[in-house]
Order: sequence, then structure tokens, then C-alpha cells
Amino acid sequence: MAKMKTDQQYGNESISSLKGADRVRLRPAVIFGSDGLEGCQHSVFEILSNSIDEAREGYGDRIEVTRFKDKSIMIRDWGRGIPLDFNPRENRYNWELVFCELYAGGKYKNNSGENYEFSLGLNGLGSCATQYSSEYFDVTVFRDGYRYDLHFEKGENIGGLIKQKCDYEHTGTIQKWRPDLEVFTDINIPLEYFQTTLKKQAVVNAGITFVLYDEESGQTFEYCYKNGIVDYIKEVNQDKGFTEIQYYEMSTKGRDREDKPEYKVKLQIAFCFNNEINLLEYYHNSSFLEYGGAPDKAVKNAFVYEIDKCLKNRNKYNKDESKITFADIQDSLILVSSSFSTETSYENQTKKAITNKFIQEAMTEFLKKQLEIYFIENMVESEKILEQVLVNKRSRETAEKTRINIKKKLGGNIDISNRVKKFVDCRTKDLSKREIYIVEGDSALGSCKLGRDAEFQAIMPVRGKILNCLKADFDKIFKNDIIVDLIKVLGCGVEIKSKHNKDLNTFDLNNLRWNKIIICTDADVDGFQIRTLILAMLYRLVPTLIKEGKVYIAESPLFEITTKNKTYFAYTDKEKNEIISKLNGKYTIQRSKGLGENDPEMMWHTTMNPETRRLIKVMPDDVEKTIKYFDLFLGDDLAGRKEYIEEFGHMYMDMIDVV
Repeated sequence: MAKMKTDQQYGNESISSLKGADRVRLRPAVIFGSDGLEGCQHSVFEILSNSIDEAREGYGDRIEVTRFKDKSIMIRDWGRGIPLDFNPRENRYNWELVFCELYAGGKYKNNSGENYEFSLGLNGLGSCATQYSSEYFDVTVFRDGYRYDLHFEKGENIGGLIKQKCDYEHTGTIQKWRPDLEVFTDINIPLEYFQTTLKKQAVVNAGITFVLYDEESGQTFEYCYKNGIVDYIKEVNQDKGFTEIQYYEMSTKGRDREDKPEYKVKLQIAFCFNNEINLLEYYHNSSFLEYGGAPDKAVKNAFVYEIDKCLKNRNKYNKDESKITFADIQDSLILVSSSFSTETSYENQTKKAITNKFIQEAMTEFLKKQLEIYFIENMVESEKILEQVLVNKRSRETAEKTRINIKKKLGGNIDISNRVKKFVDCRTKDLSKREIYIVEGDSALGSCKLGRDAEFQAIMPVRGKILNCLKADFDKIFKNDIIVDLIKVLGCGVEIKSKHNKDLNTFDLNNLRWNKIIICTDADVDGFQIRTLILAMLYRLVPTLIKEGKVYIAESPLFEITTKNKTYFAYTDKEKNEIISKLNGKYTIQRSKGLGENDPEMMWHTTMNPETRRLIKVMPDDVEKTIKYFDLFLGDDLAGRKEYIEEFGHMYMDMIDVV
């Protein structure tokens, strides 16, 4: 039986309520969804959304945002200016209602046509909550022939409302504040957040210019899409789509339930199909719906229904073939929807999803109808879409089979029942010491095995030139025993980033069985090619190992210089000449033998002894450059490769073995 606490009193006086600014300052996550950086970012969006609502109603076409070095923010608009004077109906000043009262604002009657028909802000929380959560908050308003100024500190007004007659060119509102570190755990909002947010707002608010000034970098950014989502689709599409951009819009009225009020809905939707790029973005009343909700369900239902119907009607499915899923469509779809309604049900104050039943139903039926017409009237394009969706579907199904196969092949520990042929393990289990040498051929395996320190050095031979992983598809790659064995020995799984094979990803760096992965090949043309192919495999399947500095190349000496008393090894022509210049007396010089012909002592000294060996850490500092040259030399860019040879081929003539 639990022991009862008797030292604390819980009575009538134990119940209390938060008042004033404490309602937000002590519980910011209730309003902003988080007391961390995400919540701080949302507080900024609350102020921005009010300016956007003004511009969308036709008052001003420019919004300026300044990001200051001290983490403060300023937002300026050219709207009508927030009314701050005395409100006889409420018997209070409006500035108190707007900035000091939760659930107060001018957007509660938008369904009846008062002030804002379609607005981002609905609940009357944003301005007040942001003010309450700020270290300071300054407001300047130009309207009615006056300038109005307010100053707040930690939720408290200082100095009241300052009102003075003023001449000005335009009405508008300026709000400047710094989020309070006593409220949020982090206020260092990155530049990328402002860039992304303003760009998205420019997309769904056609013709409104958003300007971002960043004091820290000294940069200015401007975003404006004259034709809204259509211009954005064009930008994303990059002229790589295989269909034209389709744009639809509609207006309607309806209700979520019979006993609920009727409300207005406007919808804009644009899409095209693209084999290289895919994108799904949903907006409602300008708010980016990260989780979608009703519009997402509508798009999925409509596209799957109509494309599946077309596939059946045109006999595109194979016998007993399964139905498509939206994932098969999404792989090639670029789509942006922007909806507005006079009544909106958000999942919460952060506005990342909407739940309006009528919006979902209306959007679904509208899209079905438009897609049906589109597929009938555009037979050539619709055939391309159907064929591509089927390709995506079959790739997904093949990928799933491959994933299961990979899981079987790569899963489990390497033991007597799951051993890798010719792999020679080391004794230590200390991951900080374990090294694996990837060597070419059985002969190199023999010399490395005899020359190694068996305590911490393991050997994995590869037989000949492995598959070029940059050109091969994943199904072919994972049928290659050498590659599967290598991945199995590494132990960390594979990283798959292809859009059709997302489910193949099994990578976990924590499962890597080695501190160093060392590629050890002969210092000749064949050795270099094998080394490059191994690197290409690692780059394609486990690039994180390269980024984390786990991959090394063991340099093999090119020359062996022998004197009466000592043998020297030179790794370059320059080193050879430097050694020879210092020698007195007779010496012999010869090209160093292949790894398989080296005796164990030489192998240990030149290649495996941590004290004397030379290792090159593979660190692609310039990832884009690495990608470029890997693809150029080993990928499908035949024209680029030919052009490179024509321009630079003469530099490699001495390396060509021609009789």
C-alpha cells in the first residue's frame, strides 16, 4: 500500500491562475507550440501574418523585415495602421486590447464580411502573446493624420500611448522587438528561417513584395511572385517537366456540419509532372501547412482515384498487378495548393494543418473533375503521366523486394554461419583500434596477412575490378557478391537516397565495426583504377564514412633503392631523386613490386606499421567537386568525359602503355 503524504496541504487556496504577461511568459509553449527556437520563430510569424492580412486586403503591397545583429526583429508594412485609439464599444483603448489582451482582435467576424475575409490570424492571440514574450516591444503606427508610439518591457507598457499630429506619405505599422531569453531557451533565429518564410509568403500572396534586410551579413533579399503559385511551379520545375503546368481555381460555399455556419472557400492549385524533381506544398490563408491536413487528403484521394481509373480504362495494368499508391504519383509530381476560407479549423495555434471537412470534400470533388477533363483533353501528356506512374510503382515494388534481400544479406553478425569468404578478422574488439585493409587479390591478401599486426588489423580482399557503383542500379549492385561482402564486413549498412528506393536505407554509423577503413592497392594503373572503384562504391553506398574521416588510402612505394647496408623506399619520383642525391657509393634501383610480391617485413614497414606507413585520409571537403569528377570519370556523362579527354588528355600520354 502506498504511503500517504501528510506534509503538504491541498485546499481551496492551492488553486491559482496566471495573470497578465505571465500567461505567456511562464507557459509560451501553450501559444507558440514550444519554448525553444521553433516557438520563438512562430512568435515572429504571428506579427508577420498581421501585416500579410493587411496587404492581402489591398492595403499596401510591400512588407519589410529586418534581422538585427542583437537578435531583435523589425517588421514594417504599408497597411492602414493598427487602430490604437480609444474604443467606445469596449470602453478601453485599442492598444490595450491588441497588445495586452489575449483573445482580442479584428478578425472574429470575417465570415460576415467585417474587415478581414480571409486572414492568417483568427484567434487574437499573436500580437499580445509576442509582446508578452519579448524583452522589449516597440510599436509605431501612422494613421488618421497621427503618429502613435508604444513601448513595452517584459510585457508591461512603459509611458502609455504617445499620440502626435504628423505628416506622412503612407499609413502603416512598424513593430520592433527582441524575443526574451527568459521566455525562450533560444532566440537566435537563423537567416534561413526568414528567407524560407518570406519566400513562401511571396508564393501565395501574388504581387506582394517581401524584403529582408540582414544586418549581420549586410545582405538584402527580395521575394515577389507576380503570378503566385504558377511562377513558383515554373521556378521549381526548372524546365525539366514532361507536362505543361496546370492551374485551376474555384470559389464555393459550404459547411462542415449541418448545424455549423456556412463559409466561403477559395482554392488555387497548380501542378506538373517531372522525372527529376518532386514537391508537395499546401497553404491555407497564407499559412504553410507543414502537415497538410484536409488539402493533403484531398490531393491524395483525387489523384489516386483518377489516375487509377485511367490506368484501368486504358488497360495499363498487367494481369493481377496491384493498384497504384499516392507514393507512386508523388515521385514525379510538383504540386502547390493555396486555399482560403472565412472559417478555418487549425489543429492548433501553430497552424501546421487544417481539419475543415467541407474544404477536404470540396477540394477532392473539384480536383477529380478537373483531372478527368485534363486526362481526356490531353491524351499525349496523360499517357506520359500514366506510364511514369507505373514505372514509379514497379520501381517501388522492386525496391521493396531488394530491401528485403539486402536486409537478409547484410543482417546479423559475421559468424561461422554467416561468414565472408577470405575475410581475415583481427583479435581486438576495441572499435577505437580496429582497422580493415581492403586489398586487391589473393596474393596481396597473403602478404598483408603475414605482414600485419593480427591484434588490430583485418584484411578483406577484392577479386579484380569491382562493379562501377555510380553507373549501376541498386538491384544490380546488391547482386554483386564482392560489394555485398564488403558492406557486410563494414557492418554499418547502406545509405540510399534515390527517390524510388528510400526504403533501402539501412545505415547506422554506430554499427560500423572499424575505426579505419584503408584501401590498399598496387601503385600502378590497375591499382589506381581498383582504388577509384572502391572509393566510388563507398561514396555511393556509405558516403558518411568518407565525411566522418573513416576512409584512408595506404600509399605504396613506387621505387625500392638498395645500398650495401640499407634499403630505401620512395613514394614519388621527387622522393626517389632526393634519396639518390644523398647516397654515396653504389646502389640499385627498381620499381617496387606489387603488394603480392612483397615480403612480410617490407609490407609491415611500408604499408601497415602505424609508425612508418603513409595514409591519406579521404575527406571530400568540396563535395560538389567530388560528385562532379566521380560522375565525369565513372558516370553516364559520355559527352563530358570526351570533352575532358580532348582538353586534358595530353597530360596523361606518358602513362599510356603503347608499343
